Amino acid sequence: MAGNRNTSRGFEFQPVTADRWSDLEELFGERGACGGCWCMWWRLKRSQFELEKGEGNRKAMKAIVKSKEVPGILAYERGRPVGWCSVAPREIFPVLDRSRILKRVDERPVWSVVCFFVEKNCRNRGLSLELLRAAIRYVKKEGGKVLEGYPIEPKKDKVPDSFIWHGTASTFRKAGFVEVARRSETRPIMRLFV
Repeated sequence: MAGNRNTSRGFEFQPVTADRWSDLEELFGERGACGGCWCMWWRLKRSQFELEKGEGNRKAMKAIVKSKEVPGILAYERGRPVGWCSVAPREIFPVLDRSRILKRVDERPVWSVVCFFVEKNCRNRGLSLELLRAAIRYVKKEGGKVLEGYPIEPKKDKVPDSFIWHGTASTFRKAGFVEVARRSETRPIMRLFV
């Protein structure tokens, strides 16, 4: 187990492919991870996202997975899905470029980590960091050279879990990311050259 690069700290990591769709559904549950999002927030215009919230977003994510596009990485513990990291080339997330805070730093091609979701029973066990490391391995395997993240850097020590779906800056730093821009006090843009 220790020699398997897809395994770390008792967790196994796999890209989400069509044969793993039911695992993503199981992890996200009826709420679609959070409020019917199904990790479509950065992929859709706000009006379309709101219109599709819930079942529409689930169908949209399912179509992405069935099209053979890999939308992210799943974490498993003892064969059960317990965590998610959305990672793909930045172009897949057009809403990023509409954000004055998260617009492009430069024209360099980058991959983006935009979301984490960890099952409640697995939180505070370092899974977000391990998911981020799995995403780094995946991007490197796919030929990506730069991985970018848009975490929060909270002003206070404890932030409710529902507000840290972007990840935290401290987690990205532990994975080797460095800040390359900051257009908001609490939202650095961080990069890692893989």
